[in-house]
Amino acid sequence: MQNVLLFVDRVSSWVGQAFSWLIVALTFLISWEVFARYVLNSPNPWAFDLMIMMYGTAFMMAGAYTLAKNGHVRGDVLYSFFPPRLQAGLDLLLYFLFFIPGVVALVWAGYTYAAESLAIREHSTLTANGPPLYPFKMVIPISGALLLAQGVVEIIRCVVCLRDGAWPARERDVEEVDVDKLREMVHVPEAALADGGASAPAKREGLQ
Repeated sequence: MQNVLLFVDRVSSWVGQAFSWLIVALTFLISWEVFARYVLNSPNPWAFDLMIMMYGTAFMMAGAYTLAKNGHVRGDVLYSFFPPRLQAGLDLLLYFLFFIPGVVALVWAGYTYAAESLAIREHSTLTANGPPLYPFKMVIPISGALLLAQGVVEIIRCVVCLRDGAWPARERDVEEVDVDKLREMVHVPEAALADGGASAPAKREGLQ
């Protein structure tokens, strides 16, 4: 079971990391559009639509990734002080009350929305010669399905935590630098940090 949970985590992580490159592409697009508009005096009418689509796609496709990393913002400041079983019970209740109905509605409505757009080959009307909208709208049900799959994994994790009293492991990802863990890895004593590294030059001089 744990292997299945981690597999879904890896899929969500891979999708999120792949679509994160849209931020890089969006940065280059905005930079080029500013250059074209103010230096070349030749703005592209489709650039604004494309910027919205790229940002929206990156935002939507990051949903399952963020859930897999337990990175969504929690409103309850007391949650972190609760024991794991109480956390799991609250999460399980909220998943069934809000998450599952909301995401199922997102997938269903998004599929209808995208199908109608594809049927008429919808194009943006914000600017002249706007780009097609149906590829962008297809992102809605796809991202919703990924989020729903990750949500099922999180529900299983809640059940496991209620049974075992501890949260099961998640797929590891890039994390912020933890100074304490880094010090343990390189075996740096507290005294070396306290003197600000001043002893290092002295040691080198003694060796010379």
